[in-house]
Amino acid sequence: MYPKAYIDFLIEFHATRDYFECHEILEEYWKEDPPEERKQYWVGFIQLAVALYHQRRANMRGAKRLLANSIRILQAEKQAVEALGLDYTRLMELMQSLYERINTGASYESIMLPMKDKHLAEACRKQCQRKSYTWGQPSVLTDTYLVNKHRLRDRTDVILEREQEIERRKKSRG
Repeated sequence: MYPKAYIDFLIEFHATRDYFECHEILEEYWKEDPPEERKQYWVGFIQLAVALYHQRRANMRGAKRLLANSIRILQAEKQAVEALGLDYTRLMELMQSLYERINTGASYESIMLPMKDKHLAEACRKQCQRKSYTWGQPSVLTDTYLVNKHRLRDRTDVILEREQEIERRKKSRG
């Protein structure tokens, strides 16, 4: 019923709190569509996760900018948000409240996306049990790798992809 990538995103978002991984999962899924068919709401969810990643690292400027973009995108995508099993009104209220907290420099706190579809929530919980994750546990702020993953992860694939893109551009220019 829901894309596997979306379920995986929700599990990372609500269980491991690995917002960097949330970004990776949804961006990869989003890129599967041709550019002219890509769904903007996926970008909204990606930016929400990255905003939380930045807030947790006390990068309030980055968190505020990304969350503002996420709110702007998802406000325009009510039907898609609801089709993804979320409570649109509560999500918008949560995001606005989060924006206000970030704007005042408030410390990071884990959030739960408001799910309207009980079957979705149950599917996520079952998947968490299979992976030995705890649904809804707060972020472990002392986990250096989780908090600074963008700096500490293996970047070999990112560098290779960047180099391949540069070569593609050179060839297309002539």
